[in-house]
Order: sequence, then structure tokens, then C-alpha cells
Amino acid sequence: MSQQTEEKAALPNPAEMAKTYAEVAQRASRLITQFMEKKAKDGIGAPADELGVAKAFMDLSARLMANPYKLAQSQMNMMWDYFSLWQGSMLKMMGMPNATAPVAAPKKGDNRFKDEEWEQHFLFDFVKQSYLIAARHIHDTVATTEGLDESTQQKVNFFTRQYIDALSPSNFALTNPEVFRETLKSHGQNLVKGLNNLLHDVEAGDGQLRIRMTDTSAFEMGKNVATTPGKVVFQNELFQLIQYDPATPEQYKKPFLIVPPWINKYYILDLREKNSMVKWATDQGHTTFIMSWINPDEKLAQKTFEDYLLDGSLEAINQVCKQTGEDSVNLAGYCLGGSLTMTTLAYMAAKKDKRANSGTFFTTMLDFSDPGELGVFLDEGAVEGLITKMKKRGYLEGSEMATTFNMLRANDLIWSFVVNNYLMGKDPFPFDLLYWNSDSTRMPAAMHSFYLRNMYIENKFIQPGGIELGGVKIDISKVKTPCYFISTIEDHIAPWKSTYAGARVPTGKTKFVLGGSGHIAGIVNPPVANKYGYWTNDATDGNLPESPDDFLAGATQNPGSWWTHWNQWVTSLPGGSAKVKARRPEDGALKVIEDAPGAYVKFRLDAQKKKAK
Repeated sequence: MSQQTEEKAALPNPAEMAKTYAEVAQRASRLITQFMEKKAKDGIGAPADELGVAKAFMDLSARLMANPYKLAQSQMNMMWDYFSLWQGSMLKMMGMPNATAPVAAPKKGDNRFKDEEWEQHFLFDFVKQSYLIAARHIHDTVATTEGLDESTQQKVNFFTRQYIDALSPSNFALTNPEVFRETLKSHGQNLVKGLNNLLHDVEAGDGQLRIRMTDTSAFEMGKNVATTPGKVVFQNELFQLIQYDPATPEQYKKPFLIVPPWINKYYILDLREKNSMVKWATDQGHTTFIMSWINPDEKLAQKTFEDYLLDGSLEAINQVCKQTGEDSVNLAGYCLGGSLTMTTLAYMAAKKDKRANSGTFFTTMLDFSDPGELGVFLDEGAVEGLITKMKKRGYLEGSEMATTFNMLRANDLIWSFVVNNYLMGKDPFPFDLLYWNSDSTRMPAAMHSFYLRNMYIENKFIQPGGIELGGVKIDISKVKTPCYFISTIEDHIAPWKSTYAGARVPTGKTKFVLGGSGHIAGIVNPPVANKYGYWTNDATDGNLPESPDDFLAGATQNPGSWWTHWNQWVTSLPGGSAKVKARRPEDGALKVIEDAPGAYVKFRLDAQKKKAK
């Protein structure tokens, strides 16, 4: 084939080009019209600063200018790094790549610079190191500024990092070698397709950008996610109760009830057969139940935290005991579901209710004095603004909370998809975990306002009698139920040292375990994967040292999954090893309503928006 023929074959199909351009033009025109109409209807006002970001950076500027010598010193240090970079780049350009060590290198695991040209091509290497040098000095200058209060320091650190991440050369077509190659190869069609993808996401977000993380059409609930067989055996306004089919001839006598967070769908614990905790627990012989929370709308705006206790977790315990004929259950709560589970145990302790055989807490905060980077979004002004919004709608929109969590890991959960979808022009890859992550849920205004105010802002949960629910003053120090806390060392949502502080409040025999990885991967860590490991400190059982650092200093690192360790713990409790004939959902006292995963979990907000359009 001649060179001319090869070049002609490489050119994009004119018909496809025309179709793509037409789609882009049509979408852009429609979105611009909708935007202008919305602005005309709502009025154009100054943007609100509920998080107090502008004030925080004004305080930062004042502190920096108050010490010009230190600022000049920082600038001089950055200049010397740039001189070193110029020298190394010139030597690399002249064919001596190993003459000098890099002035700045990406951190281990930074996937933004994994393309080999970032290292091998002197120009892209120069761009990369220039960025990393500037990022390091900007962040160091902000982080070491003296005289800022803790809240302001946290805000300027966080939003400076957002700014630095946004300006990474990997996020721009001309300075990302992978995007640059694709642009030349496709004659710019990747950028046109990327613009079409961008407009599609703005359109799907009703005028706001909702970045697609995965191909949601590749998944169907009950078919390739949430596939563990079972039955819905109870439901009310707030939740459906699922009982899973037995997988063993005999099952442990004590049933196992999981209380997931209402901020997410339960099936993070039942994504696929290989990593499903509910499937694994059932395979070990547990009669496993899980709550599937409703995705609320304005009709449930007045549902309170008390309702989630009385008509939620407590009602689920009632129904599990009724279904199995048992007088006690093993409870487990994940994240916010763990906070509710501990509330339940404290309520039961006050009522002399003995039906809790144990409590297990996955990445659960009870002491909210140090919420980590989430605190940036949860000061007095931010919470008041959020409460005002919720009162107008009757609920917190799920996508708003999802954006907050994504910002905590912006490079992985925002910018990587910007590059893939909008610069490379590719469709997002089908991935079950990201399918779940994009399946956002709303929260009733009354319930979430109570949670934010009493837990995060005023930290009343660890105060004896700090909150009152159902006529009971909640005191978690009165909880003597055996408790198992599993936290993860890289958790950015519930920092493990904060969860450790809460684990010290109950006064029963407490086991604290520290898993590897983060908020999701560290919990959804099946034994078959043999990943991450976990730390235990048997010497501290029932008497956790005050400092989490002391706990870790005396801990032993174990290979594999904490799941097996938990199973040994829960079955070693009094009566925990007793077994009965396997329990089928159809044979219990409750009437089967429908097959798992049930109707509540199938309600997706993004699917409803598509139908509305």
C-alpha cells in the first residue's frame, strides 16, 4: 500500500465526522438555550460562598504578606529547583538522560504520569517536573503559613490541592503525551467526540456537569450486580429486609443482620459473587439479612433520625427475630449505618433489651471531633447553607454528596475521567464498583439535618445523654455488647484514628482491627483476593489504649482478609458456634414479598432523569 493510500485510509470517515459535528452542534445549541432561559427565570446573583473559601484565602494572603521574608525565601527555593531542572533537561536533550537525578518525581501510585513518555521524552519530562516543582512549593507555602486557625488552615490546604490537581499537565491536550498522540492519530476526532461526551454529561445533569464514571447500561440489578439469591421478607416506608438463601446444610443459630449506610445502596457488599460479603457470610453458614433503604423524595422530608432508629434498625431486629424465632442477633453497620447501629445498641441498653448478641462496625465514626477532610464541608456556615437547601426541596440531592466525596480523591474520581471521556474521547469502561458509586441516594431533610447538627457540628453522640431519641437519652458508654471495629488505614472518609477514638467509648469487650487500603477496598476485601492484610493487637482487647499510635505500635500485621478474623471472633462469642438446620426465607414466619434484590434498590436517580427527558 502506498503512503498516499495509507494516509487516506487513516483519515476519519466524512459521514461519521458530519454526524458527530451535527450532534455536538445540536447539543450545544440546546444547552445554551436552556441555560439562558434558566438564568432569566431565576435571576443572576453573586455566587454564594457557604464554605467560606474566599474568606479563608483572604486570611491566607494577609498572613503571607505579613512575613515577606519567608515568602521570598520560598520563591527563591522554587527558583533554584527550576535552575536544576533546566540543567537536567538540557543534559537529557543532549543525550545524557541519567546525568542528573530528577528534581521532582511523582508519588508512588500517581497514575497521571504513568505514560512512558513522561519519563523518556525530555519535553514532557520538563513539563511534568515543572508542574511538580510548582505544586510542591505552593502546597508547602500554604501548609506552613503561621497564624491561621485550624479550620482556615484545613480549607486553604484542601482547596489549594484542588487547584493544583486541576492544573496538572495531564489534564490538557497539548501537554498530555497520550492525548497528544491520539489527537494526531485521529486528526482531532478524539477532541470532537470528547466535546460531545461533555455536552451529554451536562445535559444528563440538567445543566450541571455529571461526569460519567462507567457505562451504566452494562449492568442490571440482580443479573450481574446484587446477584446473591434471597427474598424480601419485610418492607415499610424506609427499608426492605432481605434474607439470603442458605448455602450450607446447617447455619449458625444466631442470625446476622447488616445495617448499610442510607447514604449509599447496600449492594457494595454484594457486587459480584467473588467479592460479595453477603455471599461469603452465607457460605460460612450465617443466616444473613440486610436492610435495603428507600431512596427518599420530598414525601419523606419529615422522616427523622428517630424514625430511622425506631422504624429502621430496631424494626429490622424485630423482624429478624420473628422470622428466625431467635432471641438475639449479630449486628453489623457500615459507616453511617454503623452510627445508627451504635445508636440502636445504646437505645436497647437503656431499655434493658438483650437482643443484640454482638455489634460489628465497618469504618464507623462515633466521635466526630476530627472528621478529617470532610470537615472542610461541615463547618457551621456550610451546614446551615445545606440545611436551607434541604428544607426547600425536602431532601439532600444524592449527586451533591457524591461530588463532595469525589473531591476527596479528585485525581482518581474526577480528573482521570475528564481525560478519558473528554480529551481521549472514549466512553467510560464498565466497572461494577463505579456503577455502584454513581448510584446516588437522597436523604430526608429532617433526618440529615439532625445528623449533621448533632454529630458533626456539636459532637453530641459521645456525650452521655447528648441526644434523645424515642424518649431515651442515648449514652453509648452504657453499651456493654461485645463490639468489633474494623477501620482502614487509608480511609479518607472516616479516618481510622477518629474511628479509634469512638471505639473506646463503649464499655463492653471491644476488638479493634485496622485493615489495609481505604473506605471501600479495605472493607470489600474477600479472602480469595489475599490482599492488603490487617493489624491486630490482642493485648488491648477490652482495654484499648488512649492513643491510636500506641495501638498500632503494639499491633501485629496479618496477611489476607479481616473477614476470616471477624468470623472467628463472632463465632467464638457465647453461643456463637451453635447451629441449626438451614433456614430458607420461605419457611420463616414472614411472608415473602419478592426476590432479592428487591424494588427499593432498583430505583436509580439518573435513570429517572433520563425517563423524564
